[in-house]
Amino acid sequence: MIGKLHLYYDEEGDYMELYVGAPRSAYGEELGDGVTLFHDEKTDAIVGITILRFRERSKSLQDMSAHLPFDVQFLAPAR
Repeated sequence: MIGKLHLYYDEEGDYMELYVGAPRSAYGEELGDGVTLFHDEKTDAIVGITILRFRERSKSLQDMSAHLPFDVQFLAPAR
């Protein structure tokens, strides 16, 4: 999956959303423990992820960094 990375953090709800590419119809697959993968409805490709309780899971949001540009690849867990 190649495309623009869209990242959204909701501080009040404490959840992080990451999506790649243009908005599209997608369905969610709950992986458990507040993590949901989103799949493109037409291709079944993974296009995003939502993580609940993100702040609780991370040591410090201010310590997060990335060197740009970078590649993102979502892989489905083994079933």
